[in-house]
Amino acid sequence: MKSGKLTRMGLVVFAALVTLAGLAQDKQSDQLSFYAVKDLGTPGGTFSVGVGINNEGLVSGTASLRHNAALHAFLWQKGKGHKIDLGTLGGPDSQSNGKPNEQGAVPGLSETSNPDPLGEDFCFFGTGLTCLPFVWLNGTMTALFTLGGNNGIANYVNNLGEVGGLAENATLDSSCPNPQYQTEPVIWENGVPQQLPTVAGDPDGFVNAINDQGLAVGGSGQCRCLFCSASGLHAVLWQNGLPTDLGNLGGALFSQAQDINARGQAIGASDLPGDTNFFAGPFINFHAFLWQQGVLTDLGTLPGDTVSYPNSIDNKGQIAGQGSRAIFWDSGGNLIDLNTLVPGPPFSPLYLLSAIDINDQGEIVGLGLAANGELHGFLAVPCDERHGQFHACHNNGRASSSEESQSSPAGASQPSSGQSGATPALPRPGTFSWHRPGTLPGAYSSIAGEGTRRRP
Repeated sequence: MKSGKLTRMGLVVFAALVTLAGLAQDKQSDQLSFYAVKDLGTPGGTFSVGVGINNEGLVSGTASLRHNAALHAFLWQKGKGHKIDLGTLGGPDSQSNGKPNEQGAVPGLSETSNPDPLGEDFCFFGTGLTCLPFVWLNGTMTALFTLGGNNGIANYVNNLGEVGGLAENATLDSSCPNPQYQTEPVIWENGVPQQLPTVAGDPDGFVNAINDQGLAVGGSGQCRCLFCSASGLHAVLWQNGLPTDLGNLGGALFSQAQDINARGQAIGASDLPGDTNFFAGPFINFHAFLWQQGVLTDLGTLPGDTVSYPNSIDNKGQIAGQGSRAIFWDSGGNLIDLNTLVPGPPFSPLYLLSAIDINDQGEIVGLGLAANGELHGFLAVPCDERHGQFHACHNNGRASSSEESQSSPAGASQPSSGQSGATPALPRPGTFSWHRPGTLPGAYSSIAGEGTRRRP
């Protein structure tokens, strides 16, 4: 029997929206690059998901261990052929929540071995253990401070080492049905949490992303819990510590901002007019939006869909997200079923359900459906002039069981960032090597700009 923990991840909940009707393809522009897709595999369980990819091809994600006994955050270097298990802070489970920054730091959440004093299941693993925000770098998972409460989550780390997320304070939340503390939007600077204000008197909030200019986005609302309906009432942008309500697309029960790029373009989702009931509204009636220069634009849905959600925007304005299947918005705002950019049929090795992150090279990671019904993480690489070395691209974009070919022979000596040494030989085709907590070859040595802060 599959672990119930897998169903508690928000990404998997959204993937459940996929229907047979959603598997139909739509004809798309021939001008776009086709994509080669790689299954990221698992370390023995039945689940994995890619949640972030930086511009160096470093991929973060979460995967189930053998027998689905636990979920662990992982890190994988494109083309290196093995993954690093990032471990935990003492409990059974951990989860990567965002892309690595350009220095290789990964944000996320991890259980400890301590039961939550109020009986909260803050990180929805079903264990009742306290759950702390972390940043992993160079083999070390470092817990971040809360605001006096027991739990917190790190969602994003920028290239200055600033971390965005949420943390509990020591005030009981009167908007919650059961005893728990308020959760507040937080930016950690040099490991110290700085609480941000919410809007409209909301008792709770969260930061989803922060760019290198110090602009942060997220949301605010009421009680944060698994079945609470008002945790994301207002999409928020913070500049110089001050919040701006980004508005909504006509609904009143759900609006939140998900990501922001270096150009100040923010993306998020909002429900539409007529949302009289949260569970009958946002789950069937919300659309992705783009916010720029004070204007909120509805990004629409794929044909046949009623919902869309954006997860990431790159510095070119390209967006990765999902409806009933993975969505790619190009820089011109065209909405495309990502599966239609993968030559086929079939869509081997995976049908792409959710595009979760995109880097400035157009490389996308996310969640896909395997032929055996398992959910696996994927890397989708555009077959353009920058990616000619990828074997799958030379195979007309069809999936290949072998690892990507390298510009230098496997095992050849190759310099890395500030280091030198032999690049490990690639695994045999179709295999993956999983390693216990440690560093990737050529791992980065420090968080750039530590102690430095830039503001517009």
